[in-house]
Amino acid sequence: MSNNNIDADSLWEIAWTYIKTVVDTLREPFLILDNDLRIISANKTFYQTFQVGEEETEGVLVYQLGNGQWDIPKLKILLEDILPKNTFFESFRVEHVFPKIGHKIMILNARQIYTQGNKRPIMLLAIEDITKQIQLEDQLKEYAQKLNIEIAKKTKELESRVQELEKINKLMVGRELKMIELKKELDEIKAKFYESEKSS
Repeated sequence: MSNNNIDADSLWEIAWTYIKTVVDTLREPFLILDNDLRIISANKTFYQTFQVGEEETEGVLVYQLGNGQWDIPKLKILLEDILPKNTFFESFRVEHVFPKIGHKIMILNARQIYTQGNKRPIMLLAIEDITKQIQLEDQLKEYAQKLNIEIAKKTKELESRVQELEKINKLMVGRELKMIELKKELDEIKAKFYESEKSS
């Protein structure tokens, strides 16, 4: 069959095979949705990350996935309002508590792809889990705050100690000056005494 005789269905099969192959090799969780927001396919990383199976995923409306765990208001706005108008969105942050895997912070990127004749538009949805990264950042911030408090405390203690040492130093200097004065007075008394001894 020549290239001129390839029909739209054949082109779609070629394109679909290529898209699915690429998506399967990606390290981040990925969904492919149809125009009705039903899941056509998901990659292995998605299944592993969100602990769902292929049989309970493909053909399911994205919001009903995993007993409704993807029924996220922010996601609905993205897929139903923003994506159709702009054909893509990037770096959209979503936080959600999933029944099996707990609290997750995700960055969503999506793009709408149209095939020839716009008969089979699909949506590619990439999900980047940044939960650990954010937790690490929060821990570092908390550590930095504690460190700053500890440094401020130690600095205050040091300043207080320096002030005490300055007071002691002043007292010592004062005593030393007093000793010098007393020695001078004593020398004067001795000199007068010797003078009086000589004259008598």
